Amino acid sequence: MNLHEYQGKQLFADYGLPVSKGFAVDTPEAAEEACKKIGGDMWVVKAQVHAGGRGKAGGVKLIKDPAEAKAFAEKWLGKNLVTFQTDEKGQPVAKILVETCTDIADELYLGAVVDRTTRRVVFMASTEGGVEIETVAEETPEKILKAEIDPLVGAQPYQARELAFALGLKGDQIKQFTKIFLGLSQLFHDKDLALLEINPLVVTEEGNLHCLDAKLGLDSNALYRHPDLQAMRDPSQEDQREADAAKWELNYVALDGNIGCMVNGAGLAMGTMDIVNLSGGKPANFLDVMAAPPRSAWLKRSKSSSLTTMLKPYWLTFSAVSYVAT
Repeated sequence: MNLHEYQGKQLFADYGLPVSKGFAVDTPEAAEEACKKIGGDMWVVKAQVHAGGRGKAGGVKLIKDPAEAKAFAEKWLGKNLVTFQTDEKGQPVAKILVETCTDIADELYLGAVVDRTTRRVVFMASTEGGVEIETVAEETPEKILKAEIDPLVGAQPYQARELAFALGLKGDQIKQFTKIFLGLSQLFHDKDLALLEINPLVVTEEGNLHCLDAKLGLDSNALYRHPDLQAMRDPSQEDQREADAAKWELNYVALDGNIGCMVNGAGLAMGTMDIVNLSGGKPANFLDVMAAPPRSAWLKRSKSSSLTTMLKPYWLTFSAVSYVAT
């Protein structure tokens, strides 16, 4: 489950991390009023969607008049924003984030993911802030710095200092980076995150570090421990079929084909999808019902229009396993 930028920054603020003063609004009038509440003479307005590339798509704008914030909100609220990370339909915009403008001297990258190979959280940092980290990894992998977090002792200050030195930070910036690094590590652990990115983490004209963006992905399997975060879910940003399936706790992933697959067991489900492909078909979904709710629930959902639109008859695959004590 992903969070919007404004939601991520709320969590950052809760952990004492430096973020811009701002308001998430849902009307043009509120956008104009937010500028007045923030004060100053320059602001940034951002369309809130679960996708990158908003700036190039016109979803981020620097403004100098509160009336421009109102006009921006009128343009985007209720509309779909199409970026290189969305499909041709784009993502619906229901909120606009209005923030203070930050003077930028340099841009860095700082993020964390769960490394499935080492089974540890790995922090990544780079001097190539503001650029998609996938692009950096492909073109200049040597510019990505890493720090593995030992789950027994947690993130350590020396790891933050090593990254800070490698990024070229100096003086008080190293202390600031250490605070941000340790705060993010604690946030990652406390909230059961699967992904965390600040891109860019900027150095301001005054020489301070500032979290200019916030991208957070939560482990959906751990949401039962975080009802407060579950309340932040925005189904409008998800595939309608996946959002519908999530309501019934189905392990469902939407695909582009037109042959529906209902299978018990993840391994068998993937094998079934391979068979469909080898036979010239295209799976419309991955669906493992082994850990699903009672039979009546998922059978009812299997007839849902959002899950079966444009499908050919379902491919049903079941398996039986016997265990013999020896």
